[in-house]
Amino acid sequence: MISQFFVLSQRGDNIVFRDYRGEVQKETAEIFFRKVKFWKEDGQEEAPPVFNVDGVNYFHVKVVGLLFVATTRINLSPSFVFELLQRIARVIKDYLGVLNEDSLRRNFVLVYELLDEVIDFGYVQTTSTEVLKSYVFNEPIVVDSAHLSPLGPASLFMQGTKRMPGTAVTKSVVANYPSGRNREEIFVDIIEKISITFSSSGYILTSEIDGTIQMKSYLSGNPEIRLALNDDLSIGRGGRSVFDYKSFGSGVVILDDCNFHESVRLDSFEAEKTLSLVPPDGEFPVMNYRMTQEFKPPFRINALIEETGALKADLILKVQAEFPSSITANTISIQMPLPKYTMRASFELETEAVGQTTDFKEANKKLEWNLKKIVGGSEHTLRTRLTFSQESHGNITKESGPVSMTFTIPMYNASKLQVKYLQIAKKSGTYNPYRWVRYVTLSNSYVARL
Repeated sequence: MISQFFVLSQRGDNIVFRDYRGEVQKETAEIFFRKVKFWKEDGQEEAPPVFNVDGVNYFHVKVVGLLFVATTRINLSPSFVFELLQRIARVIKDYLGVLNEDSLRRNFVLVYELLDEVIDFGYVQTTSTEVLKSYVFNEPIVVDSAHLSPLGPASLFMQGTKRMPGTAVTKSVVANYPSGRNREEIFVDIIEKISITFSSSGYILTSEIDGTIQMKSYLSGNPEIRLALNDDLSIGRGGRSVFDYKSFGSGVVILDDCNFHESVRLDSFEAEKTLSLVPPDGEFPVMNYRMTQEFKPPFRINALIEETGALKADLILKVQAEFPSSITANTISIQMPLPKYTMRASFELETEAVGQTTDFKEANKKLEWNLKKIVGGSEHTLRTRLTFSQESHGNITKESGPVSMTFTIPMYNASKLQVKYLQIAKKSGTYNPYRWVRYVTLSNSYVARL
């Protein structure tokens, strides 16, 4: 039972607010943002996803920079509330096409209508985009590409001045073309978040892939479709160790486990590795999977610290891109905690470095190195001279790190899971859909120990 729901911007502006039960004070949005902004409890720098203030439970998730928050006075399952907040964000995105602050402000009437249908007096009714079509009648105000965030999904697939066809996926599922005809399009994204921990010598200690096959359908009439994956796909370890995987051959893809959307039928999955489904309107995960089989990491990180005096040390950070040169990684950020007695850090970038920035966060003694893009096969180095306020009495290397890295790599997936083809089971003269598959690899936890 939800008491309130609201959406805040990164500045704390209240964009959307709905009070369902009137049992919690109206100032909760201000209380929440002040608490999150200046969180210092339990030795943590960031507020946990759920906390209690004066008898009110606050649940929040961050979606594309926006804070989706729910409040209640009763004891609710956190996983239930987090799933609800994510589904509300997904429904709003389905209707608006693009989820950001500008689209919410332009479509606040439609957003409030959606919220009133999703939740009634604090109780969840439905989070299905398809079901909501029967009850929601406001038309979305489309936000054009000029209003998209520079880090939005469409911008990840920009190549020079030419925009790739996937930008159509940022349109509303309830809006038609200006001519009035329906768009017959379907999009499939394979999104993978990888977690890797490297040892000080560069060996991989742990590695894992959490992946999702995400689909967004604009097909009218709800036709049945068939989605074919790798022929050599295998699910489950079956008691085998990681080293036994090598006997299957280099092309095989072995997933530890997976789950499917309720609309997916698995009749021919075991034999043909084909998924059959009638896609609901909007965006939804067709399949979630996890993989711990050994895979080639997209980046190698090396860090070396050498004392050059009583109060000085040199740090060398090197990043190597181990994917093909035809692929480019975007929005790379590298962070490294430095010893607490670090007073200054002066940086030296490569002479040909373009689109790179460096910073030393004195408050938390952290180095930041941001790169706009990295082309596959390239290598980048950052040299840093550290100045300390006191002479080190321990091992500087042990007091530094680990190095962490975040990035996005469009059109690349580490697991090698592929969509071979996508077919519409029932042919019709009205169906001539545009079908496009894109791959995205994100960093979930990418860490190198010193």
